[in-house]
Amino acid sequence: SVPYPQWPYCRKRCSYCNFNKYVVPAVDEAAVRACLVRETRTLLRLSQAQSITSVFFGGGTPSLASPRTIAAVLEAVAGAVHLPNGAEVTLEANPSSAGIPRLAGFRAAGVNRLSIGVQVRGALPRTVLCSPPHTAAEARGAVEAARGLFPGRTSIDLLFGLPGQSLGAWARGLEAALGLCDDHVSLYQLTLERGTVLAAQVWGGALPTPPQDLLADMYQAARATLVAAGFRHYEVSNFARKGALSTHNLSYWRAEQYIGVGPGAHGRFVPWGEGGRSREARVQTLEPDAWMREVQSRGHGTRRRTVLNPLEQLEEVLALGLRTDEGVTQERWGHFSPHLSLEAVFGAPGEAKDLQQQGWLVLDGSGLRCTGEGLALLDSLLPDLLCQLQHC
Repeated sequence: SVPYPQWPYCRKRCSYCNFNKYVVPAVDEAAVRACLVRETRTLLRLSQAQSITSVFFGGGTPSLASPRTIAAVLEAVAGAVHLPNGAEVTLEANPSSAGIPRLAGFRAAGVNRLSIGVQVRGALPRTVLCSPPHTAAEARGAVEAARGLFPGRTSIDLLFGLPGQSLGAWARGLEAALGLCDDHVSLYQLTLERGTVLAAQVWGGALPTPPQDLLADMYQAARATLVAAGFRHYEVSNFARKGALSTHNLSYWRAEQYIGVGPGAHGRFVPWGEGGRSREARVQTLEPDAWMREVQSRGHGTRRRTVLNPLEQLEEVLALGLRTDEGVTQERWGHFSPHLSLEAVFGAPGEAKDLQQQGWLVLDGSGLRCTGEGLALLDSLLPDLLCQLQHC
């Protein structure tokens, strides 16, 4: 099982982001800390997990939390289940809140991997995206500090497809970013989310919309650059060198159990502790104050829980597993589908067979996976594969 604590607060509201985040004048961190600790204990007890493979602090901007809060949550995890010494503990960080003393505090608290969001040059002024943004010097300083404190375990997140961004500018920005960090890189295409300032600006005509073929070219150019630099393209958006793959992310794509803690967190686990026998999708209450009231009154702030039927579980196994270069292994599929093999579903004439013949999909003794070319087209391949699964 994998705990996934969420820190919902940010300093500023970035124009492209529709995550569950809150900008408030002051945070009662002691109260939030106490609730994160209590909900962590409650949900781990419900899951009856025996051991933890990784912990991932997401957000919001969890680097705005104090090291003391991070330490308290990790102590709660270790007090409830076995937390191995080598377990991966990741913290997402913003360069403007990632100075050396603070990062050293997180390391002392138990964090051993850092994921830093970096805005590269080559787009409209960064104030369009996030005001005030981090500067190039802040980004460089934060990544250099992180690599000194977390050698081999520093990741950078890069955004592409920004309004006004050219292919050449993106390529130069990526090269500059690789000069900062060569362990792990995550690429995220900017998506225009309803209700965000950036979407309103683009849809209103104030900013240009990047053409789809340019977005595809940006992705392929980045993939070629990273693979040529020795990175393993181990998931649609993720690249790692020297074995620096993210344990947490792999467990998610392998459809293992994960426990969302904090406002708006999502989870997937079997609540054995209350007599449950089926995997559930759980969502915690979004608004922090309401979430805290619920945790204080009943130990957790789960707002919605849905039992996943066998087909829904297989759909998740397929959609998540095909994002990775290992794909959906025979062993993993058999765990969720002991009576219907991968060959029985995808080896018969149909959509999957056609995709194999086109060179986008492979089905063999190891399992079902995309080819390198198919990985870039996964979003367009999945509907046919899900349809074939549903008709078995």
